[in-house]
Amino acid sequence: MKDSLVFAYYCSGHGYGHATRVSAFARHLLNLDSRTTIHIISSAPKHVFNDSISLGVLYRFAEIDPVVVQPVAYRVDRHKSVEALRSFLARKESLLEQERQWLLDIQADCVLSDAAFLGCLAANAAGLPSILISNFTFDSVYSFLSTKFVDQVDTPLGDELLIDNHNSDHPIPDGELKPLVQQIYNGYRCADLLVRLPGCIPIPSFSTSPSLPAPPWTDQGSNTLLDEIVSHLVQKPDTHLLHPSIPFADSHPKKPLARSIIQAPLLVRGISKGPDTVYSPIGRSRFLSSLGVPEHLHNPDETKILIVSFGGQVFQRPTSSRSSSTGNSSPGYRTPPTGLQQITSSPQMSKIPLCSDALSKTDTSHCCRSAPPVIKPERSPTFDKLCAMLTKTESCLKNDVTRSYFDTSVSDIMLDHAVNDFDARLLPDSSWIAIVCGVSKWGQDGADEQPPDRFFVAPKYVYMPDLTAVADVLLGKLGYGTVSECVDSCTPFVYVARPLFVEEHGLKLLLAQEGVGIELPRVAYEAGDWASAVEEAWSLGRNAKAEMRRKGMLGVEMNKREEEGTLLAGQVTDWVRAWHDSITQRTVSEV
Repeated sequence: MKDSLVFAYYCSGHGYGHATRVSAFARHLLNLDSRTTIHIISSAPKHVFNDSISLGVLYRFAEIDPVVVQPVAYRVDRHKSVEALRSFLARKESLLEQERQWLLDIQADCVLSDAAFLGCLAANAAGLPSILISNFTFDSVYSFLSTKFVDQVDTPLGDELLIDNHNSDHPIPDGELKPLVQQIYNGYRCADLLVRLPGCIPIPSFSTSPSLPAPPWTDQGSNTLLDEIVSHLVQKPDTHLLHPSIPFADSHPKKPLARSIIQAPLLVRGISKGPDTVYSPIGRSRFLSSLGVPEHLHNPDETKILIVSFGGQVFQRPTSSRSSSTGNSSPGYRTPPTGLQQITSSPQMSKIPLCSDALSKTDTSHCCRSAPPVIKPERSPTFDKLCAMLTKTESCLKNDVTRSYFDTSVSDIMLDHAVNDFDARLLPDSSWIAIVCGVSKWGQDGADEQPPDRFFVAPKYVYMPDLTAVADVLLGKLGYGTVSECVDSCTPFVYVARPLFVEEHGLKLLLAQEGVGIELPRVAYEAGDWASAVEEAWSLGRNAKAEMRRKGMLGVEMNKREEEGTLLAGQVTDWVRAWHDSITQRTVSEV
């Protein structure tokens, strides 16, 4: 076996979580052995891998997986997603041959994949081992589009928020999905090792049970995991019965190792290193100053910070004019809006559901409790416009089902005078400020206006682990990247669920065991009724957050994730070397 290894790391372009954990694990591999060569192949933009590229990782842009179409950050357009899948699969064979030849050209020793099935297929075609590193696979995601749980739009919200301009949500027949999903599943079956990440759902291409289709994993009425599925997930993976390996073609040596599963620690990017991290008073103040937050708001004992982040989203210029509306509330006083009415048909802000017996055996000491009932005031149209722009995706704006999830080449956000409607329903009181991610400009018709009082804009490429660490609460969609960074920094998470994304069930279990999570119904999010959920999350997580800040200031346990990641990198490289050594020994013995 040669001294240094060459890895080809395929990274799905569908979101922040894939990119952040790929970058994190690439760093762990390089820290273990700086001679290692790592190529990242992805349709995600190069800048999201900057922290690993700075250490020597090589990047190549390539369309390696289909796109799940999301008109807004927490909704899925089932029919356009299937169109995108058909389009990709029509090109699969030509893409496969390109990747197979490229793997041979770079003399790769192993393919890593998170969680692009094409990478596993290409590895098998090239006679190389492949390792799947993920908490879910896209065969389950597409299979789940047949669920009979319908993602209803709670109330008429205007063109900004309706899926595909008034198209309602309808299940895709399983018979239509099955042959498409089978092709994805067959790709994952080629993988030889599964590194299963926390927050996982079943991986049907490895474990024989639970199998596809994915909808039977859940109660179709409540859209919650069945107890037997939770029991499967909390079992040690070495107890699972696995599918056998898919053999190489006859022109390649036989696979020397049986398929297996490794349970991984949390793969997450850490805070910026240095003598003054964001947990130190100097580092925190320097970081907040870089965001434009004035010095008198830097003290965490006096000012609490809400981060608003729906990663990977882009924004649309409002098409209608809006007049200014100025509230009369005094700072810190929550004036009840007029026209209050109790919501009776929408879910309440809720704790992450515990699936009875199976999960009750795990440690849920940090799990959140139920939040107060949701009161829905009459919304001003400006709230609808604002929240639509904070979550609208480019696939909806440009009606282009093949566009990357990360594309951001559209008009700057223009909020006009909607900022005057930021009242006490958004922030609990005047001790709070908000930092909004993904907004590049405030104003109308090219004007560069200042954000409203207590609201600040994060730079486009802000390093999210630092931002999450300084936060007291984060509001965003339920995705691995945000969940992992909230868990790592003990930051309470108020999330808007994505009910048609089956991955979210595993992430809810992770939050229930290791974090604090409050679900904010989308009707409350879209109405701008955030304050009570933010306050509830902060109340539940404040002690753990304070302890994390204390440890961070002292530098205690700050290397835990690094040590865990390095240990995992050692397991992976040992497995790859064992694979190639076995083939070499077999070849020698045959001679």
